[in-house]
Amino acid sequence: MGSIIFLRHGQAKNNTEGMLVGRTPGVPLTEKGINQAKTIAKFLKPMNISAVYTSPIERAQKTAEIVAEHNSVDCKIDERLIELDMGKFTGLLHDEIFKSHGNVFLKFYEGQIEIAHNGVETFYEVSKRIQSMVDHVLNEHPNENIVLVTHMDPIKSMLASVMDLKPQSLFELIIANGSLTIFREAGGKLSVKAINVMDPARFDQEW
Repeated sequence: MGSIIFLRHGQAKNNTEGMLVGRTPGVPLTEKGINQAKTIAKFLKPMNISAVYTSPIERAQKTAEIVAEHNSVDCKIDERLIELDMGKFTGLLHDEIFKSHGNVFLKFYEGQIEIAHNGVETFYEVSKRIQSMVDHVLNEHPNENIVLVTHMDPIKSMLASVMDLKPQSLFELIIANGSLTIFREAGGKLSVKAINVMDPARFDQEW
């Protein structure tokens, strides 16, 4: 049996500003985000990681490089792990979007047509590419522990698939920066082993 370990990138500049940046380049990790990556890299040591795959987005790639270096494994970029395209909402603050369009996050999980009309990648599309990535990893790395460094909604898409989560639950679920979501494969079936795994010292901090 192997594990597929999703890692959300460490805290980035946009996370502190409440801004949707999507695939916009030039959004680095904060100092706190770099420390989160270093901490989780050490946390992963006992799991004997075989490889690290990452989203090409800077904040994810930097997190992945830190993890790979600390665990002496290769780091490979895979476009399927990329952040979702935010369309017309790119660069806007959460509060601005809520005022003009209501709860777009819930609408995203519900698959409402308004999301696609604003050029945003749909939750279905995110789920499809993440499932393709997981299938690839299971085929290429049987019985190995593999880390996939990505973003919050790609991780939520996998949780939704395995746990049949409803839109409201997905909206309320927060995947913390620099945290692990772990799936175990057995007999061709995935099960959730852990969500938001991180240093216990962070549990009382705001995510």
